[in-house]
Amino acid sequence: MTGVAARTERTGFVPRVLVVPAVLGLGLLILPLGALVLRVEWSTLWTDVTSPQALAALGLSLLTGAIATAACAVLGVPLALLIARSGERTAGVLRALVTVPLVLPPMVGGVAMLFLFGRTSWVGGALAEWGIRIPFTTTAVVLAQTFVALPFLVLALEGSLRATGTGYEQAAAGLGAGRWTILARVTLPLAAPGLVAGIVLCFARAIGEFGATALFAGNAPGVTQTMPLAIYTAFNGAGVSQGTAVALSLLLLVTAVGVLLLVRAWRVETPR
Repeated sequence: MTGVAARTERTGFVPRVLVVPAVLGLGLLILPLGALVLRVEWSTLWTDVTSPQALAALGLSLLTGAIATAACAVLGVPLALLIARSGERTAGVLRALVTVPLVLPPMVGGVAMLFLFGRTSWVGGALAEWGIRIPFTTTAVVLAQTFVALPFLVLALEGSLRATGTGYEQAAAGLGAGRWTILARVTLPLAAPGLVAGIVLCFARAIGEFGATALFAGNAPGVTQTMPLAIYTAFNGAGVSQGTAVALSLLLLVTAVGVLLLVRAWRVETPR
């Protein structure tokens, strides 16, 4: 009886018939990935991954992803602090604005950035007068990645900041600590799991960005062709071979799994 009660407490009272759609949903998520793994040509995997075109796309993705993640940290940490320490109504509005890129089709984001930084806009026109051109450059890749990845860092850190509250900050202020000292030695250390999770998710989203990059930055090998664009190009019969495209897809899959494992390692376990 004790074992039955313990099992019921752990599993709750969910109807058992719901296991069927749950398994179907899990299969829908896992089976396509399994099909991808089965299509990998293991005998040529290393050759495919180390081809000049693949290395160029991989190197560009990692470089721009790292720069975009750094930009997200510089911009996102203050924004998350602002949201977490604002009133309920203001925080709701700011959170909604930050969430927009998550629900917006990436293609729309690319078009919007093209209209903002293109030569016909006031921003693009002003930059052109200084000899600065952003669309269809590596800088455009970084901006597109930052646009789509920033919400992941902001929302993860903001949630962590709200969970920790302001009690320790008030105690530190009462002991005479200044605002910057409180931020560096109290606020951010307490929110470290959310910050690290946000940064890791931000990097993973940046290197996997496709839609906004394709429209705003283009698909020039060695300049704007990241891994997702190289994969798309290969499956349309140009650029790298399909074997390389599958190998790069597997590399992105492995990166995503690694990201999930890293986030799990930093996750704060809630007491039962």
